[in-house]
Order: sequence, then structure tokens, then C-alpha cells
Amino acid sequence: MTATRIAVRGADPYEVVIGAGVLGELPGLLGGKVRTVAVVHDESLPEIAGPVVKALEESGHAVHALPVPAGEAAKEVGVLAGLWSRFARIGITRSDAVVGVGGGATTDLAGFAAASWLRGVKAVLVPTTLLGMVDAAVGGKTGINIAEGKNLVGAFHPPAGVLCDLTTLMTMPHEDYISGLAEIVKAGFIADPRILDLVEDDPAGAASPAGPHTRELVERAVRVKADVVSADLRESGLREILNYGHTLGHAIEKAEDYRFRHGHAVAIGMVYAAELGRLAGRLSADLVERHRTVLTSVGLPTAYAADAWPVLRDGMRVDKKARGATLRFVVLDGLARPARLEGPDEDLLAAAYREIAQ
Repeated sequence: MTATRIAVRGADPYEVVIGAGVLGELPGLLGGKVRTVAVVHDESLPEIAGPVVKALEESGHAVHALPVPAGEAAKEVGVLAGLWSRFARIGITRSDAVVGVGGGATTDLAGFAAASWLRGVKAVLVPTTLLGMVDAAVGGKTGINIAEGKNLVGAFHPPAGVLCDLTTLMTMPHEDYISGLAEIVKAGFIADPRILDLVEDDPAGAASPAGPHTRELVERAVRVKADVVSADLRESGLREILNYGHTLGHAIEKAEDYRFRHGHAVAIGMVYAAELGRLAGRLSADLVERHRTVLTSVGLPTAYAADAWPVLRDGMRVDKKARGATLRFVVLDGLARPARLEGPDEDLLAAAYREIAQ
């Protein structure tokens, strides 16, 4: 089957290439002028990073493999500084490139390293997880974490291309794959209800990379994100809808010291946002319940600890959508009708949390 190419438009347009066994597309995404390539890869993925390095070497590039810690441990200032030093030693210039290979944390780090080195060099991202393919690698948002919050330090740096080889999904741990489904379900609620139909028709298939609709689910979710970021790269308005479920979700991740899977946290955050919308008179109870049934059907959580509210409320104060002291939520006014709720009353916030407390 041929590769699918989804265009991300804007001042720096690029393509997301999706298919099985599409690694041969990588040199073309880099372009003909790049000579030296730093392959920043998750150290736990040598079986994937190796073929990437080989493909680039066979196309005439000087390649340097730079392993980084797995998962969120990669998104630390010390790891970033280490990459800068290695870029200097191997001589990465403005005509060279960085290729990021791994999950969302790795591509976030690689993208920010590229954005900040020499004020910006070319980056191509090769996400190897479901979450990376449908969310982190598409859209040009890069960043690292600090103790005070997730992704608070970063830059908008569109890649030169994104390569999603669906065969890499077959090697993912099951719970990590399920985590990535949260972002796909999110795309269904905010923009493409057909995604929800596909999941509801075959939850077991949706929960497996070998399912009959895996490619369609990935492509639909990528199209949703591509359409949004094409219209709003720098999150000045429309792009905020992609943060549906993330305000509480990021607070959960922070409270769990980033040991809680991103998609699991976002799933809980989506149900919270739905309850918030219902209590504000903007969303039907039936659609709130659909959140719970769809997410539960694929094994995602929809509730969190009852006594955690004070910590989570404090964690939301540094949410990126906040403006000064005003907290802003993405909510739904109906299926595929995302909107904003600004400065909700504290009692309303607490009441919505009670609906998801366990």
C-alpha cells in the first residue's frame, strides 16, 4: 500500500508521511543539501534507530547517533545541554539537520534542540509511538519540562517532515499504545466524530496496532491536527482546541512527577472538561456519558483520586492557556464544537472534579 501524505500548511509547509515500511522516504524529507545528520534517539530503541542510521548513511549522509534517556527523562535541561555539546563536537551547521527517533518525549526534545541550536536548524521527526504520531511530532511545538511544569520551556519550530512508519507500533507496550488512543479520541470529540464511530464499532480493534482501522484512525487524527496547526501555528486562538482535556491532564502528570502516562491523564482531563461543560449548561449529559463509554471501552481511565483536588487545582495555575490569573478551559458546546470557558467559578471547578473523583 502506498504512503499517505498529509500536508501541513503555513509559512514553513511540510508533509506527514504515513504508511508501513516507509523508512525510504526519510532522505527525501531532509532534502538534497543536508550532509551531516544528528540522529537523536530513545536509547531503548536501537532496533529502530539502527535502520534509520543505515538509511541515511546509504543515502550519503554523515550520521551521528545520539542516544538519550527513554520517556520523559529525556525532556530535562541537562539532557538538552548535553545535546548542544555533542552538536558542537560533531560540527552541526545551519545546513545540517537533526532527526528525532522515538516517542513524543524524544521528538519534543529533538525538535527543541534543533530549534535552539544556531537559532534553528532543520529537523525531521520519526515518531515511533501512537502518541508521537498523532500528537507530539505534528505541529512544530517543541519543549522540555522543568520542576514547575510540563513543556513550559520550548519553541515553535515546524519540522521539515514527519515520517510515521506504522510497523513500529507493533513493538509498543500495550499500555503505551492505549495511552496514545486518548489523543485520537480527543480528535474525534473536537473535530471528527467518525473517529468515535470507528472506536465504538470495534473497541478491541482500536486498542490494538493490528486492528483493522489503525491506519485510518492515525490518518484522521493527523488530519485534524494538521488542519488546526495550518491555520494557527503559534496557539494564538484556534490551536488551543487541541488542548481539550490537557488542563487537568497536565496537572495530574505534574502531581505524579510525570510517571503517569500522558494519554491516561488526558483521558481523565477530557471527562473533567466534559463535566465542567455540562455544569456550565453547555454540554448534554448524554455526550458526557459518551466520553466515559468510549474511553473506558479501550481501557483508558476516567476518574482520579478524590483527595487530590487541592494539589491539582494548584497545578493548573501554570497552565499555558491561562492569561494572568484567569484560568481558561477548552470545553465543548456540542460534538465537534469546541469552545472556551474563561474564569470559571471555583465552586464550579470543584463540583466538576467531584464528578470524576473516585
